[in-house]
Amino acid sequence: MVSRTAIPVVAAAPTASNTRLTAAPSIRTWLGVLTLALGAAIIVTTEFIPVGFLPAVAADFDVSLGAAGLMVLVPGLSAAVAAPLVIVGAGGLDRRRLILALGVLVALSNAIAAVAPSLPAILLARVFLGVAIGGFWAVVPPLGVRLVGAELGTRATSIILAGLSAGTVVGLPAGQLFGHLVGWRATFAGAAGAAVLIVVAQLVLLPRIPPAGSMRFSHLRAVFRVPIARTTILAGAVATVGQFAASTFVTPFLLDDVHMRFGSATMLFLGYGIAGIFGTLIGSALVARSRIWTFVGAAGGFGVVLVVAPFLDGLPGLVAVLFVAWGLIWGLVPLALQTLMLTATPDAPEASAAVLMSVLQLAIAVGSALGGLLVDSAGLQAVFVAAGITAIAAAVIAAVWRRGIHGPGSHPSIASSLAMASKRMPGATGR
Repeated sequence: MVSRTAIPVVAAAPTASNTRLTAAPSIRTWLGVLTLALGAAIIVTTEFIPVGFLPAVAADFDVSLGAAGLMVLVPGLSAAVAAPLVIVGAGGLDRRRLILALGVLVALSNAIAAVAPSLPAILLARVFLGVAIGGFWAVVPPLGVRLVGAELGTRATSIILAGLSAGTVVGLPAGQLFGHLVGWRATFAGAAGAAVLIVVAQLVLLPRIPPAGSMRFSHLRAVFRVPIARTTILAGAVATVGQFAASTFVTPFLLDDVHMRFGSATMLFLGYGIAGIFGTLIGSALVARSRIWTFVGAAGGFGVVLVVAPFLDGLPGLVAVLFVAWGLIWGLVPLALQTLMLTATPDAPEASAAVLMSVLQLAIAVGSALGGLLVDSAGLQAVFVAAGITAIAAAVIAAVWRRGIHGPGSHPSIASSLAMASKRMPGATGR
């Protein structure tokens, strides 16, 4: 029989993360899941809307474009730090209350940015957003299973993660469009209002969500002792570096190398985001068949797209098709990573989600920085080729891991791995 002493928190509630909160998922339950997707969408939208009006902010505060660009960098770095701190600090707090508090923080961040008298004030507001990002993605992904049950959990998770793609759809075009039409301050104010409405919907529709138990930093460290989780984190981080090394510079690539018009590039961003939503939603069926091969295929697939795209600069139509395919394929990656982590550490879903969030946020920063170094030293074509090779390397890492773990007699018990780790951790309990 599998041990239930995987991590101390599990001794109190060994199956809480896999037990749904209601007898059967009702329409209200699914609407609650939808509010979590909307929460994801407004967070991602808020994270990326400044990209569309950075020059206007730089001009208004008389700072360089690079200084204004800190509005995009600060939330990611803050989220990387905040994810483990929020999940440990939340302790036994009802997760519904925590989600509502994080939503209020998103609204507050946007409201402060809308009236900020200086760039440092905006950056402080963006730190608040980073805390919300880290806390949200540490807490929310495991809730799909808890709200609707294990059988429908992957579908619920895919709906929640589709909010991430939806935020990408809204964020960049909204920043460009509304920043131009009504100004960047009014755009932030509108995002604040949307966040308030989503919090109200969550207040009405989400049930009480008691935590599976209190989390400690020792639980976060234990995640790295699980071979499957460790390799998932590594492969996910490598794929994310490749993704954001390329996506950070996709606008100059489309405008300068492919010679697209600004309006066409904006519409292509919209197509990319819609394809990402579709990819995440159809991904639930693929992940149900094989989590690891879904990730391998997706990472390898968008890696090939990135390698090929720079050599088609004279064929904007074909580049557009590849760009939408990139969005579709990338939509599979977050879902595959989240489900891999949740199944690798079923006794500590919030710990694994927090660790994954921190690592991926750091990978985003690393990818953007490496892309910047490459674009300055070797040009845009080199950025996309290097990013594609990096993504393919992530697929190879995951495929090799899969072959080693799933070979005859080589599949270790996840619970057993966690149990061995917990014996070396202060406060571990047996049963």
